[in-house]
Amino acid sequence: MEITGIVLALVGAALAVTLACTGSAKGVGIASEAASAVIIDDPAKFAKLLILQLLPGTQGLYGLVVTVMVLLNIGVLGGTPDVSMGEGWAYLFACLPIAFGGLFSAVYQGRVCVTGVNIVAKKPSESSKAVISATLVEFYALISFISSFLMVINIEKLKL
Repeated sequence: MEITGIVLALVGAALAVTLACTGSAKGVGIASEAASAVIIDDPAKFAKLLILQLLPGTQGLYGLVVTVMVLLNIGVLGGTPDVSMGEGWAYLFACLPIAFGGLFSAVYQGRVCVTGVNIVAKKPSESSKAVISATLVEFYALISFISSFLMVINIEKLKL
């Protein structure tokens, strides 16, 4: 068993979940700060604002899914760990799209959600426009997730 490969793969998995969750925490935090000021004045807007608060949290989930896939593939969860150095590097690089894509898209999505909160505060009937604007950023988080996911599930086929 080559320990270097496992360590590289675990570093990739750790980056995927840590950076994506850090971005989600920041994004959810800034959206929630803005929403709380509106909810204090008008509690009836809570349901519409909750969606905007939750949207930046999805990137952390994407990072977690990629991390679990890596851990399953390298044998840490239910198997015998056996990862070559080449595979370790491949897993590390495969985790980078969701790590950095998740980090940055969640923060920017949180910022867009803040503007959405302002829309809902002034015109609650326009909340769907606010949600649509925030989901435009989600598209790039999904591209990052799908890229990492496809790479991770296909590394074993490379026979590195």
